[in-house]
Amino acid sequence: MTSPGQRTLPTPTRPSWRHRRLHPEDSRGLRLTLAVAAAFLVLVPFALLALLVLAGWPPLREVDTTVAGALHGFAVDHPAWVRLMNLWTNVFAPMPLRVGALVLVIWLVRRGARQLAVWVAVTMLVGGLLGPLLKLLFGRARPDLPEPVAQAAGLAFPSGHALNAALAAGILLVVFLPYARGRSGRWAVWVAAVLLAGVTGFSRAALGVHWSSDVLAGWVLGTAVVAATSAAFTVWHHQTPPAAPHP
Repeated sequence: MTSPGQRTLPTPTRPSWRHRRLHPEDSRGLRLTLAVAAAFLVLVPFALLALLVLAGWPPLREVDTTVAGALHGFAVDHPAWVRLMNLWTNVFAPMPLRVGALVLVIWLVRRGARQLAVWVAVTMLVGGLLGPLLKLLFGRARPDLPEPVAQAAGLAFPSGHALNAALAAGILLVVFLPYARGRSGRWAVWVAAVLLAGVTGFSRAALGVHWSSDVLAGWVLGTAVVAATSAAFTVWHHQTPPAAPHP
């Protein structure tokens, strides 16, 4: 009971998770956790697959050979399928994806999202440099199939098409998913990203120019690069002081 002249103090309510603000020390720990998780994603899955490829692990070699033989047999019997896969793999090759990323960077800069533009550029650059370096390091030959339906120069592991498509899919999700309206909009962005990465990587195995493990390695490495650069730029974003206001 309170007297008429007294005011009742409001009962403090616990803030919801949506409106809670992290303490600076807690947020620093969260960002460190993100960076460690990204490093784990970079090192473990790809390194394990790379070691199995280098060791010539019989089960992996058998899967690669079986998948390559089945896809090649289908491609030889279906020329229209080969034309479709060739069209897709050329449209979403690494160079067109890099040109698309450059256009996106320019668009983001014009909209004032400079840090996001730098992240897009760095992500594509890091992935684009890692691919050729790892190819030289592992030196894996491409499949040698009878009556090949397509030709590709260079080494096989990891697939450059799969790697760059995974980078582009990750960038697509990070940049456009926050702006998607409603569930249908989010689904559209997710479907576009999955098709971009999935079909592009699959087309390389379907055309017989990559082993299935090459494609899988490209997907894993691309995902790892996106995770690692996202973690690094999350730290950079929180450590960058805000710009001084105009007088």
